[in-house]
Amino acid sequence: MATPIKFGTSGWRAIVADEFTVFNVRRAVTGIARYVVSTGKQSPSVVVGRDPRYMGETFVDIAATILESYGITPLVVTEPAPTPAIAYEVIRRKADGAINFTASHNPAEYNGIKFSTPDGAPALPEVTKKIEAAVLAADADGGAPPVGVEKATRIAIDVKPAYLQRLAEIVDFKAIRESKIKVAFDPMWGASRGYSNVLLAEQGIPCAVVHDTRDVLFGGHAPEPDGELLNDLRAKMKETGARLGIACDGDADRFGIVDEDGTYISPNYVIALLFDYLVETRGWRNGVAKSVATTNLINAVAAHHKIELFETPVGFKYIGELIKADKIAIGGEESAGLTVRYHVPEKDGVLAGLLLCEMVARRGKSLGEQLQELFVKVGSFYPERQNFRLTDAAKTKFTTKLGSNPAEFAGRKVTEIVRTDGLKLILDDGSWVCYRVSGTEPVVRAYSEARSTEGLARLSAAAKSWVTA
Repeated sequence: MATPIKFGTSGWRAIVADEFTVFNVRRAVTGIARYVVSTGKQSPSVVVGRDPRYMGETFVDIAATILESYGITPLVVTEPAPTPAIAYEVIRRKADGAINFTASHNPAEYNGIKFSTPDGAPALPEVTKKIEAAVLAADADGGAPPVGVEKATRIAIDVKPAYLQRLAEIVDFKAIRESKIKVAFDPMWGASRGYSNVLLAEQGIPCAVVHDTRDVLFGGHAPEPDGELLNDLRAKMKETGARLGIACDGDADRFGIVDEDGTYISPNYVIALLFDYLVETRGWRNGVAKSVATTNLINAVAAHHKIELFETPVGFKYIGELIKADKIAIGGEESAGLTVRYHVPEKDGVLAGLLLCEMVARRGKSLGEQLQELFVKVGSFYPERQNFRLTDAAKTKFTTKLGSNPAEFAGRKVTEIVRTDGLKLILDDGSWVCYRVSGTEPVVRAYSEARSTEGLARLSAAAKSWVTA
């Protein structure tokens, strides 16, 4: 059955055997093939990759066959690979894009397609709209490739060596090695298996690993490196004396970080700490970007260093545009995505973990200690995200509510209303709350941030009440 192919915040995602079927995958890839042909490039090529999900190999083969029929050379990645490694390969080979079969951090029943443009960045809405239109056109005319097109032949490729070499150019592994810190790594059965741990080992840095096998069910839960899902990593850290635990999600575009005492460090704080560290060590002062739902601690660090701040809608493609223009040293989202200057315009969870290793090694202090020092320098910030699964009726009602303009919230005056993405209310004490409907999951997200833990408790309770009222 044909269902709408819609590219959201990060590609098209759906439940396998429900909407993510072989039939619909063929439709989506045909739309992408027609879009690539429409750009007019002679002898185009497209990287085709996947994470380790169920039937990934089959979907890659289907995509390659369709691309071949349209005269597009499929550069087929032979093993599951991180999304940032695929993005880097697009740039390195000057390919015309990438089709990546992944549902990122979504549960095992999901799969998806991410399409990257020739610059290695996630496709912007103007591109995905054209792909969606091409899908509908193919539905109408039967989907056959143009007459007279010379069939292409797929080429098998390995993206790992070049990507690892690039990471070795960015990260100061000498500092990590000389500090003698031990690291533990959790790829969460995902695409980063054999990446972070292999690179650390090659650099002579001890790295213990958990979940280093393929499991298409990801241990029975979503491959999302949140604090409650990293207990095996904590146990491995304790067993080996590791000072830092690093993790990646299913396609390795997101990161998870555990401090030496087992504390999970919020991605909001990781981005702010790395921003401060990169200014200090690299001397980069060309800007910082964050999504509208990401901590204002980054604003404070930017003000402290007198560096320009860019606030974007949710969706890393917007930060990627700033990386491409070299307007920022680092860009990040509270959902655990970041990249840095001179790197891919795509989230890179592998790089994030390795840069944290470098930061801990060079500063010689735990992340908790570094965060407290940053609070002393620029002020304290306490962010939180809540997810609410609503019925269709409740979701429709809430979406209408997002169009309102409250004058007061949680007993405080609303001083500014921001509609960069969803609804963000800035309050008179500097705290804020932001609501948006997820583009990748059937949930409403509520983001809150206050300047104290007590203030956050009050604000997050009010944020929940506003959703459910």
